[in-house]
Amino acid sequence: MTKWTTDDIPQQSGRTYVVTGANSGLGLETTRELAARGAHVIMACRDLAKGRKACAELHGGQVEVRRLDLADLDSVREFAGTVEKADVLVNNAGIMMPPLRRTRQGFELQFGTNHLGHFALTGLLLDRLSEGDAPRVVTVTSALHRRGSIDFDDLNAERSYSPTGHYANSKFANVLFGLELDRRLRAAGSPVLSLLAHPGYAATNLQSSGPTGLLGLIMKPGNLLLAQSAARGAIPQLYAATAAEAEPGGFYGPDGLQESRGRHPKPVRPVRSATDPELARRLWSVSEELTGVRYL
Repeated sequence: MTKWTTDDIPQQSGRTYVVTGANSGLGLETTRELAARGAHVIMACRDLAKGRKACAELHGGQVEVRRLDLADLDSVREFAGTVEKADVLVNNAGIMMPPLRRTRQGFELQFGTNHLGHFALTGLLLDRLSEGDAPRVVTVTSALHRRGSIDFDDLNAERSYSPTGHYANSKFANVLFGLELDRRLRAAGSPVLSLLAHPGYAATNLQSSGPTGLLGLIMKPGNLLLAQSAARGAIPQLYAATAAEAEPGGFYGPDGLQESRGRHPKPVRPVRSATDPELARRLWSVSEELTGVRYL
């Protein structure tokens, strides 16, 4: 694989991207690079004021802010109804390691936001993506997916809850979803590609806005001393979203030590259990039932 950088992103004039969680961190850096190359970017943000402030600092392209709260399936449906055209969807937004909280529909917040919200959004936009130019869905996960699993008997954390464990589970669900989406798109002969990316250890507001107590205190020096910048962390998802050589079903992360940081993207292997088609199909079925969104 060549040493790809953001300088290799081709011109994006005429193309429309939907980027969730676009007002800060990886989402903002992704939006910045796409807009600089002429893309129309829909910044999907829970907080419109923060989104508009971030948007005002960007240059190039046509960038707009629309409200999307992935922790509310009604908001997901409302947002999807406003999108007339989409070539690429970047499922970037996330919640990381908060105390036990629930979405508006009552799901555990990390599973409900990181997985179910994006599952529903992708399904609701798939018809428009199918009509797009070289269409793609890029789902952003984490290296911590390797510690995750799916407990179908306690998806909603009624019995037990671990901020770190349930974050890993939600990121594991992202990988199951991205790979199963790839299988279904191929089987259907769809032009849409499904890809995965993870940023390594990147300094974003996830570490400051989610964890509390001792966990939150530990995250702060880690961000300062160990993490790479959000701009570096966004490189794998920008590669997955724009590079002609990115493979359908591909998974990309940083090329540095233990995939924690790097200047370039590289293909990475998901944990073996996340490649299990039977497990993915079961999660897909449950996700359709919980969200009411059915596709493929």
